[in-house]
Amino acid sequence: MNPFYPLATTSWDHVEVDAIQKVIKTGMYTMGSHVAECEKKFAEFLGSPYCVMVSSGSTANLIMVAALFYRKENPLKRGDEVIVPAVSWSTTYYPLYQYGLKLKFVDIDLNTLNFDLNALEKAITPNTRLIMTVNLLGNPNEFEQIQRLINGKNIELIEDNCESMGAVYKNKQSGTFGSMGTFSSFFSHHISTMEGGFVTTHDEELYHILLCLRAHGWTRNLPKHNKITGTKSDNAFEESFKFVLPGYNVRPLEMSGAIGIEQIKKLPNFVDVRRQNAQVFVDLFNNDSDLMIQKEIGESSWFGFSFVIRPESKLNRLKLIDSLTSAGVECRPIVTGNFAKNEVVKWFDYEISGDLKNADRIDQHGFFVGNHHVPMTDQIKKLRQTMSDAIKAQK
Repeated sequence: MNPFYPLATTSWDHVEVDAIQKVIKTGMYTMGSHVAECEKKFAEFLGSPYCVMVSSGSTANLIMVAALFYRKENPLKRGDEVIVPAVSWSTTYYPLYQYGLKLKFVDIDLNTLNFDLNALEKAITPNTRLIMTVNLLGNPNEFEQIQRLINGKNIELIEDNCESMGAVYKNKQSGTFGSMGTFSSFFSHHISTMEGGFVTTHDEELYHILLCLRAHGWTRNLPKHNKITGTKSDNAFEESFKFVLPGYNVRPLEMSGAIGIEQIKKLPNFVDVRRQNAQVFVDLFNNDSDLMIQKEIGESSWFGFSFVIRPESKLNRLKLIDSLTSAGVECRPIVTGNFAKNEVVKWFDYEISGDLKNADRIDQHGFFVGNHHVPMTDQIKKLRQTMSDAIKAQK
C-alpha cells in the first residue's frame, strides 16, 4: 500500500538528472570541480567562510570530532569529557567514543527536544572540554544561553546540525554557532545528494585539518600555504603521496557535488514550504489534549513533526502507531529515543548526569511523521482526522 502520508519524498526533478549526466559525460566521477563549487555555494548560503563536503552526515561528524585532536593550540585528548544530549542519532556519539572521549549524557527538554538547559548547566564541571549540541528535527538550540554557560571556560562547542539545515536562531544559521557544524544531505533530509554531508567552520586551521582528514591525511588537497605543514613544495610528485595526519577516505562523488549545486538553489524555497506546512500542522495539533508537539526555538526548518503522548493521557503508543500505519501514515521513533538505553553503550566510557526522565518519556511515548518540501495542507488535515479517529478508537 502506498501511504498517503510518507516519511519522505524525492526532491529531484530533471535538473538533478541532467546534472548527473553532465558529470558522466566528463568521465570524472571522484571529487573534483563540482564538489568544490557545491562547497562554495553552501558556504555562501550559510554565511560561513569554509565548507568541506563529505560522503555523509555521519562522516561529517567523524572528521569534525577528529579535527579537534590535531590543531596546534589546545587540542582535545583521549579521556576528555564531552557533554551530549541523550537523544540523537548513533553517529553523533560514535566518533566521540572512537576518539576516546568520555561521554556525559544529559536530558532533553520535553517541549523543544533539545538540551534541557538546567540539566546542561548542572552537568558542566571543570573536566568538561566539549559540548556537542544536536539541533533536533529542524529545531535550533538556545545558543545564547548555551554560550552564557560556557563563557570564560575552556569548553569547545560543536554542532550536529544534520537534521536542521536552514534553521535560524537570532538571524544566524544553525550549524554556524560552534567552532564547527555538520549537515546531512541524505534522501530524507532538507536537500538530497544521493549520500552526502558537509562540515562548516570559521576557523582556517580547522578547515585545513578537515581537508586533510577527508582524503587519506595527505597534503595533496591542501593549499600551498596552509596551517598544517606551512608551505607545500611546488613539486607535485613529492606532494602526491605525502601523509601528515591519520585520515580517512570520506570524499564525496562528483555527481553528488553536481546534484548539490542544483539542490542548494532550491533550498530557500524548500525551507519556506516546510515552514508553511508547519504552520498548518501547529494550528491543527497545538492544543491536543493527548499529544504534545515540538516547541519551536528561533526559526525551525521543520525536518519532521513530532508527537509525545502527554503523561496524563491513557493512549497506548503501539496501538496508535498501528492505527496510523494501517491508515497510510508512516511513523518513526523520535530519532533513537533515549540513546543511553542502547546496548552499544557498553563499549563507551560514559556517565549519566542526573536522570534522563524526558528522554525516557519520548523513548516510550514519542514518535514523528515527515514534513516535505512541497505543500501538504490537505495531507496534514487528513493526518489530523486520522489521528483523531485513532485516538477516539482507544477511548
